[in-house]
Amino acid sequence: MQKSRFRNQGLAMLAVAGALAFGGGAMRSIAQELPASTLPAPKAMNPHFAASCDALSGNVSAAIGRIESARPGDAMLPMLPGQRAAIALPAHCDVHGILQERIGENGQHYAIRYHMRLPQDWNGRFLFQGGGGTNGEVGDASGPAGIGVAPAIARGFAVISQDSGHDNRLNVDPDRGGTAVFGTDPQARANYGYASLPLATRAGKALVTAFYGKQPDHSYFFGCSKGGQEGMALAHRFPKEFDGIVAEAPGFALPRAALSQAWSIQQFAALAQRQSLLPATPATIARTFSPADLGLVHGAILAGCDAADGLVDGLTSNLRACTTATVMPHLRQLTCKGDKTTTCLASDQVDTLARVMAGPKNRQGAPLYSRWAWDAGVGSPMWSAWRLGTPSQPARDITLGGASLPTVFSVPPQAVQGTPDALLAFELGLRFPEAEQRILNRTAQFPHSAWEDIAMRSPDIDGFLARGGKLLVPHGAADPVFSVEDSIAWWDEVKARYGARTDDLVKLFVVPGMAHCGGGPTTDQFDMLTALVAWVERGAAPQNVEATAGPNAPWPGRTRPLCAWPRFAAYDKGNPNRASSFVCKLDATAAR
Repeated sequence: MQKSRFRNQGLAMLAVAGALAFGGGAMRSIAQELPASTLPAPKAMNPHFAASCDALSGNVSAAIGRIESARPGDAMLPMLPGQRAAIALPAHCDVHGILQERIGENGQHYAIRYHMRLPQDWNGRFLFQGGGGTNGEVGDASGPAGIGVAPAIARGFAVISQDSGHDNRLNVDPDRGGTAVFGTDPQARANYGYASLPLATRAGKALVTAFYGKQPDHSYFFGCSKGGQEGMALAHRFPKEFDGIVAEAPGFALPRAALSQAWSIQQFAALAQRQSLLPATPATIARTFSPADLGLVHGAILAGCDAADGLVDGLTSNLRACTTATVMPHLRQLTCKGDKTTTCLASDQVDTLARVMAGPKNRQGAPLYSRWAWDAGVGSPMWSAWRLGTPSQPARDITLGGASLPTVFSVPPQAVQGTPDALLAFELGLRFPEAEQRILNRTAQFPHSAWEDIAMRSPDIDGFLARGGKLLVPHGAADPVFSVEDSIAWWDEVKARYGARTDDLVKLFVVPGMAHCGGGPTTDQFDMLTALVAWVERGAAPQNVEATAGPNAPWPGRTRPLCAWPRFAAYDKGNPNRASSFVCKLDATAAR
């Protein structure tokens, strides 16, 4: 009866949709690429639209699950840095739904919760907004936004977000990793890795179809970090669901990246102990490099690499010209000849940083994860927040990496308290051969390993290529969480598999100076969603995307082209702060 009731209401909504022209082509062609500053003021909500929205509440079906609430939405998005005011969202239906309710391990109540916004002036497009970290948050279902770039909902997209099958408010156990306790439940772990994605996708498309009376014209996914991993999961495992995917800073090797986080913490902790002659703590790790020390590191990288793109401008755009062999002599020149001062680096600091940037290796000398790129963003506040933290805020490599590795990325899961001190103790006691094996283990309770459930690092995207899908992969060169070098190595594997067809399938954009999903001395404001729509719907493959420096960058308003790898932005002539003065150039060392 409930399924039939929803179907009948969907037919009623179709009639309303026809009268209001929810998916009108005029709005689709106008709103899709306008920045926030030029979008028209939101229209008042049509009463028929509001009534159709209210009618969704309480509906239940196999596809949509259970609608917990549906109400006319008039929300304001919070201000982004540099904005003068919050963004007023257009008239829309704000929906919260729930799928797969169940009781799992240790009596935890699990479900897949989703949030969807259905705009009154729909442009015919569906967008899935990816999550982040360990997820557990349902998300704001507004889509990507930035300075001068309106969120997708304001451009007419119907947008869905989800919590990937666990709730950080409900699924908590302080003795089992805190909010990472979901890793002890096989289904919750699989949902986190990939299994929730098709369920939320199909629920969103079913709602779109019932509400507007037609299926989406095009479907898109956009995510960064864990959201980037989700984009890769969709391309690999569910290639027919989306026409285009933006997988930014993809965590497609999450379990191995967590190993690298533990390795880095071990190196900094050993340095902290040598400096203080006491056991390392999160606070003493934060003090291993002062802000002045990190400034010296930044200067050494610039001294070795800045000019390699044709202009000394604070950006190391030619990534392949910035190597350990290039940077280390400049760091060595800064080594203190006597006592440590603010104008020099201790040799122990330089050695530690070199080990961190090289990444962990197994007993045979093969990488456990990846090396890290030398880039001018190394040492920036965002980089430091992950690697070192502050005396009052532990490094995220401890609080996120330390919680995820034993519970979410290990089979069997290990019980670790969720306090920073306990997580640090776990990371310092880690034996890497055993930890690597735990990533690959299977048991009767966990028939799939953490690598199989969560890692999505494969060059095989045959299905996505066959359906004509398009994949954009932006990645910050100074990302301290997921190495851009790993994304480049993956791109090399894709290129080896598909050859010339690669350009019709995937484009990687390295963002100089950018840390994890933003931040750093960089031009990190760019609109990949518009570039993706143009590629999917008009065949306009992006060879470069213009990026702007935000208000916290050393040069607010500066623009640069982000070039499709392996090209980089090289200075040509003209105003050095304008993208038009640069060309995308291929360095001989980058040619694969």
